[in-house]
Amino acid sequence: ARGEIVGCFGLTEPNHGSDPGRMETRARRNPSGGTYTLNGSKTWITNSPIADLCVVWAKCEEDGRVRGFLVERGTPGLSTPKIEGKFSLRASTTGMIVMDDVEVSEENLLPNAEGLAGPFGCLTQARYGIAWGALGAAEACLETVRQYVLDRKQFGGPLARNQLVQKKLADMVTEITLGLHACLRLGRLKDEGKAAPEMVSMLKRNSCGKALGIARDARDMLGGNGICDEFHVIRHLMNLEAVNTY
Repeated sequence: ARGEIVGCFGLTEPNHGSDPGRMETRARRNPSGGTYTLNGSKTWITNSPIADLCVVWAKCEEDGRVRGFLVERGTPGLSTPKIEGKFSLRASTTGMIVMDDVEVSEENLLPNAEGLAGPFGCLTQARYGIAWGALGAAEACLETVRQYVLDRKQFGGPLARNQLVQKKLADMVTEITLGLHACLRLGRLKDEGKAAPEMVSMLKRNSCGKALGIARDARDMLGGNGICDEFHVIRHLMNLEAVNTY
């Protein structure tokens, strides 16, 4: 692997964000030409505007099964418009995948992936990483606000001397520590082949929710400075709003 090709993962649709079982994207097999014709659209797809290769999930008309297809940039009928105006995850580009009679070879059909088990398996693996990553953002907020309340002098002393401030910091450390230990334990269960998808979903939900709360408290503790990019807490807060959603 040389890392020269950018890819994207197309599952979410405009009308069925959290209900991929009702996806409208269709794949029609053309037996005479050994190809499939794809029609439909996907949205909120990370990297789609710059991707060289799109992994697109579609429902096959012949049997109603969901299958994955590789669609290359430049294929006739394929467009990937960018979604503008994001306030969250601004470092990555996000867009749509629009397919109008896009024809791909049967060789572009992903093997051993039928039904929603394929894409859901990918999402489960990604969510485990997100469970760790959200806590990383929370740690960054904690480190920033801890230093700030030590340095910031109000009413004759540092903000950190106030017991209410200390309690907020203690709560942050506690939630982060519990979350990290839970993620570590789940990783060991994965290595042992004992992890269930529900465990991943539970930890992803917990990490994102707790991290979002920590970021909000940190922003509040920074006062007016909390909305400045100098401290980055507002950036983590906005990013976590998106991470908590997906």
